[in-house]
Amino acid sequence: MDLELSADELLSTTRSVRKRLDLERPVERSVIEECIELAIQAPTGSNAQGWHFVVVTDAGLKAQIAEHYAAGFDPYFAGNGIGATYDGDDPRGQRKEAVSASAKYLRDHFHEVPAMLIPCQWGRVPDGAPTIAHAGYWGSLLPAVWSFMLALRARGLGSAWTTLHLAREREVAELLGIPYDTCTQGGLFPIAYTKGTDFKRASRMPATDLTHWNAW
Repeated sequence: MDLELSADELLSTTRSVRKRLDLERPVERSVIEECIELAIQAPTGSNAQGWHFVVVTDAGLKAQIAEHYAAGFDPYFAGNGIGATYDGDDPRGQRKEAVSASAKYLRDHFHEVPAMLIPCQWGRVPDGAPTIAHAGYWGSLLPAVWSFMLALRARGLGSAWTTLHLAREREVAELLGIPYDTCTQGGLFPIAYTKGTDFKRASRMPATDLTHWNAW
């Protein structure tokens, strides 16, 4: 299903979707493959194209991955919830309770999503590596993942960028046969059609408060 969104509409309405994921409707393999084909058109440092995409649809594997995610989610959520504390008129604070409830919902239902995606990239950034190493490494994977999310949205599907399973990255690598020592996982993404497609612009800090011209 092509929603025929303009570029601006697509960029401004691609949300992290959790509660509105349709857990009952199957997702066609061909749709996921289309989105990956678009994702790998993203820029990549030195044209290395070192990305790999592990798609999981097996119910048993999804259940085990969801357990690893929960093991990372629960202490994080119990420790500080989702996000910091903000002033009363800060849009981030106004949405914190809803975001927390949405995140908890996904934690409880992650195993039910029709498909999961784990994007990976060859290599591992050494511990203590300088910022330039991290920026170059992740800058070659994350644009492709965002393109994947945009492609999903354009077709009436949604996802959410999660990372808390990475507390058990090695265990998930062993479960799926990902070569942990030479390949790094970049996140865990639920994939499902959305319940409705009427997503709106999000409440954000004013761009003028975040933009600096010529000096900070």
